[in-house]
Amino acid sequence: MSVLDGAAAVCLLLGAVLALSAGAGLVRFRTTLDRMHAGTKPQVLGVVLVLLAMLLHRPTWSNAGPLLLAGVSQVITVSVAAYMVARAAYTRPSSSDGDERVEDGDDDGTALPSESSDD
Repeated sequence: MSVLDGAAAVCLLLGAVLALSAGAGLVRFRTTLDRMHAGTKPQVLGVVLVLLAMLLHRPTWSNAGPLLLAGVSQVITVSVAAYMVARAAYTRPSSSDGDERVEDGDDDGTALPSESSDD
């Protein structure tokens, strides 16, 4: 095992852990802005680390171009998507971010559904 293969393995494992933490954050966090942060920051770094691991595993110029294009596209599209989600959450008049429970009819679709006590 060469040094590049070891570095690729470390990058791959760290990227996978970051992607897993992003998914767990999307499930765990309750507000739109918290979910947006969890879905963008660690996820982008995780994808970039996986792409770096792929480049370290096969360091050729023919692999570098598509991997660089995929990484740049990921950074650009995630930042634009996060901006659009934040803008929609901010401009929506019935946003309920920060509330523990959501009143009927005021749900903006971003909080976890409340448990009904009708059972």
